[in-house]
Amino acid sequence: MSDVRHVLVLPDRDAAHEAAEALGERFALDEEPQLVRDALAGEDDAEDAQWLLVLRDSDGRLDAGELDAFAGEWDGWREEP
Repeated sequence: MSDVRHVLVLPDRDAAHEAAEALGERFALDEEPQLVRDALAGEDDAEDAQWLLVLRDSDGRLDAGELDAFAGEWDGWREEP
């Protein structure tokens, strides 16, 4: 078993929450994705923050291309490890 993680970067908190709910439905995740606020360097304003969804994929069953397309539905992307 490996500790593979995928990180989806989303433009705002609303998009991150919506995507987190949809992720579980679409991909039948074993555990909830972790939501993390990622403030841009030098910015204190919450409007200038990106939100990350961190997904554990210990079985390696999540397809990177499908996750890229999924994140794109919320104007986001998947970070390469």
